[in-house]
Amino acid sequence: MKGLFEIVQATLEEMKVLKKEIHQSNQTRFETVKENWIDGQDVMQLLHISPRTLHRMRECGTLPYSKVSGKVFYKLSDVEALLERNYICKKCKCGGHK
Repeated sequence: MKGLFEIVQATLEEMKVLKKEIHQSNQTRFETVKENWIDGQDVMQLLHISPRTLHRMRECGTLPYSKVSGKVFYKLSDVEALLERNYICKKCKCGGHK
């Protein structure tokens, strides 16, 4: 009977380790999503724009978005790309654009 108890105990320990690994994996995925997607409030603060301007950018396709349960999210990389597309360098020899 002692052998069965040790097997069950070892199995429980393995399950605890697996549970911890799964939890860490989920946290990592959550952190990745959290770092890559921002909400409208964050976009408005980053770009110093009004809600109406953000709405216009969304409607005309200037800034792609995702809508989940009525809440709008934006990829941080899309916001960065918008800034890059509109980058102007007065000192550039290429006529002002990078």
